[in-house]
Parts: sequence; C-alpha cells; structure tokens
Amino acid sequence: MKHIPRKRFGQHFLSDGGIIEAIVSTIAPQPGQPMVEIGPGLAALTQPLVERLGRLTVIELDRDLALRLRLHGQLDVIESDVLKVDFTQLAHTMGVSRIRVVGNLPYNISTPILFHLLEHVQVIEDQHFMLQKEVIDRMVAQPATSDYGRLSVMLQWRYAMENMLFVPPESFDPPPRVDSAVVRMVPHAEPAALSAPLLQELVRVAFSQRRKLLRHTLGRWLEARQFAGQFDTQRRAEEVPVAEYLALAQACS
Repeated sequence: MKHIPRKRFGQHFLSDGGIIEAIVSTIAPQPGQPMVEIGPGLAALTQPLVERLGRLTVIELDRDLALRLRLHGQLDVIESDVLKVDFTQLAHTMGVSRIRVVGNLPYNISTPILFHLLEHVQVIEDQHFMLQKEVIDRMVAQPATSDYGRLSVMLQWRYAMENMLFVPPESFDPPPRVDSAVVRMVPHAEPAALSAPLLQELVRVAFSQRRKLLRHTLGRWLEARQFAGQFDTQRRAEEVPVAEYLALAQACS
C-alpha cells in the first residue's frame, strides 16, 4: 500500500536514484560502523546504507512507517520524536563510544534537531544531513555575509562543516518548494571550552538587531555583567568572527 506523505511531519521522500547513490557515496558507510538514521521514511537511503553496514539503527516518528521498517531484519527501529531521543544514552545502549548520524531531516524542525544534537556532540563521530539549502548556507556562512548569524556561530564552535552536494526539488516525492543540499559535520577534536548556554545567550543578544552596532545590544549586555575586558562594540554582529565570540564567552564565564 502506497504511503501518503504527511504534511505535519514535513515528509518529502527522496526518489532520485542518482542522488541517493551520491549521498551514500558521500557518507561512505563501512561494514560494522555504528550508525543512526533520523527519519528513514520509505527507506530510500536506509536500504543502501544497511547493505553496506550490515545493521542500522533508525529513528522514525510516523507509526505506519515504523511498522514497515520493523519488517526489515537488519534494522533497529526507535519509534520516537527525535527531539526526545537521548543520543548519549543511545550510544551507550549500542555499546559504542561514538556514533555516525545521518538523515533527511524534516525541514520544519531541522534547526531544533541540530541544537538537540549539539548537546550530545561528545558521542558523535560525524553527521551527514540533507537539509534546506538555505539552512546549510547559514550553517557554513563566513563573517560579513548576510547568511552569517546565530546558527553559524553556535555550530562552527563545535563542528567543521562543508556543503557536500546540491539536491534539486525534483529529487523528492512530493517535491518541496525549496532547494536542498547535503552537509557534512565533523566535531572539532578540541573545541573552545565554554558554557554553551552563555554562548547561546551572548550570540542571541548580538544578533537580535542585526542592522544596529553592537553597542546597542551586546554592549549593554556586557555592561550589565560588569565586563571589564576589551571587545569592540563599534561593529555589527555579522562582522565579528566566530573565534572572537568564543573568546568573549570564555572571558565572560
């Protein structure tokens, strides 16, 4: 029976064989590697992945799809909202210290998923995600560009990221109204040691009024914290490199 894509789950199923092959080639799964796929859907990526891995853990929220996936002998199916999955505990359950994570993320909640995984980055080997191209542009953006923002800073703190592959709308059924792409995210071996909530607050304040100079936003925030160090607030938020935001967060803590 044909599965009808559900709008509330943001379902767009990958159907282009050439693109699927290119994504699997980018991920480069090796036999026995512990891997978790988010949102396997109709198993377009799942099947070629599990053929190479031998076994695969999948997280699927849609009850009907989870039921289908359970019929596959080489899949461990977690029927859950991915935002409720404790990936640190999952790695422990799988008996490994690090897992590889892949998926065609639902575009309506892709940013919350990325921030959720950020909390479990210590058990992540690498991540390959298909996302809205616009989101990936923001993730990998450099300072002094319109795409550079909160997402860029928070993710570049913990990951080296690269836009690997462009995926047009016609690669899906039904086609989304946006272009997609595949990003590779590899955790930094030695990220700057700092408080994640503090950095998040600092960056949120900085980018709260992008067009204004930082003295109107971050400057006042620093004054309220009685910050005595040096930081140039005569710039806009998008002009400050990631390394400077990290150094400021470390100085504030």
